[in-house]
Amino acid sequence: MWFRRDLRLRDHPALRESASAGPVLGLFVIDPGLWRSAGPARRAWLAASLRSLDESIDGRLCVRLGRPSSVVPRLAHEVGAGQVHVTNDFTPYGRARDRAVVEALPEGVEGVATGTPYAVAPGSVLNGSGQPYKVFTPFSRAWRSHGWDDPEPAPRGVEWVSLGSDQRVAAMLDKALDEAPAGMPTPGEDAAQRRWKSFLDRDLDDYASMRDDPGADRTSRLSAYLKLGVVHPRQLLADTAEERSQGATTFESELAWRDFYADVLHTNPRSAWDDLHPVAGLTYDEPADAIEAWKSGHTGFPIVDAGMRQLLSEGWMHNRVRMITASFLTKDLHVWWPVGARHFLDHLVDGDLASNNHGWQWVAGTGTDAAPYFRVFNPVTQGLKFDKAGDYVRRWIPELAHLPGKSAHEPWDADDGYAHGYPKRIIDHAEERQVALDRYQRGRD
Repeated sequence: MWFRRDLRLRDHPALRESASAGPVLGLFVIDPGLWRSAGPARRAWLAASLRSLDESIDGRLCVRLGRPSSVVPRLAHEVGAGQVHVTNDFTPYGRARDRAVVEALPEGVEGVATGTPYAVAPGSVLNGSGQPYKVFTPFSRAWRSHGWDDPEPAPRGVEWVSLGSDQRVAAMLDKALDEAPAGMPTPGEDAAQRRWKSFLDRDLDDYASMRDDPGADRTSRLSAYLKLGVVHPRQLLADTAEERSQGATTFESELAWRDFYADVLHTNPRSAWDDLHPVAGLTYDEPADAIEAWKSGHTGFPIVDAGMRQLLSEGWMHNRVRMITASFLTKDLHVWWPVGARHFLDHLVDGDLASNNHGWQWVAGTGTDAAPYFRVFNPVTQGLKFDKAGDYVRRWIPELAHLPGKSAHEPWDADDGYAHGYPKRIIDHAEERQVALDRYQRGRD
């Protein structure tokens, strides 16, 4: 059983297939290229999640370092495997990697792909013409109509094969854990289930009205677990099916967005790092100092800086604030979205290529939304609207902790707003908003 983005035992179709065929070697392969490009937060989260999975199978998870097309066939030969089981991967890299592995398997060893990391596998939801959807709303309706399987319990009596530990890999994982962000979630399948049950009991009913308030922090915080398949969306949807609140419906829509972006990437592989819908004449800037101010949380716009500092500290950022910070980089600083998308992937424990990069394009105006470029988030009014009490800003910006209530969003209006070293605004939002709109209009002409 070659684990990838499915680090769990419950509701795991590929594992059930593997266990039904005989003794199972549980394998995870650390690809050196992916490891280097992941950033400390994602490396730490992967390391913690692997350690948790290893504990759940009594220390018998085999973790190896190397190219999967070399490691997987070699180990299949070493243990005399008849099959290599995986969960289907739908990313451009994953599909190419899996083809290379299957081609390299020893003669007589079969590659078996079962299941999907998503509620509905990419490529399964098509419109009346048999084509993939390009807009979310009709996709979400068809997604609900398509439906998904019920979750199943973990297979019983799995006979795990043990190959012993690789000390070099163990040292890598130890080092990654030493660099973990302070607010990293508790790893593991049981922790994910506890988090989910707590959210169901406390926050689901109010999710629709409270999810945009970063100060209240009433989101599920399950994105990191979903990223590595520590929990499957089927498991969540099985529980929300019994909850007919608006909050439950809204939460299900967020899972539909995850599936939609995976479908878009599956259909348009180049959109991983290029505009899904390019604007031919649109120009961009590369203001190094301003980009650094954005990355470090020193733009002088409190809600933006709070979000960027949360990212650096916790390896996570509230979703509403992700949109605000992305809009600031792309619309106020006029920077092409891959710069921000890469920074997010470097630091997010839930960094997912499809969701992250297509979310950035949605904000930037070159993605799936029909007319999004004209939407330019005002970072001040967004802060006042969604962090009304200023709690989120004060938590992450100690220089503004002395400002009460909503005044934390407008330190320039307070006599002592800059008394503790908070920086002045690096741009004039009204001016840069107009520049963004003018550039987009020229690009369309």
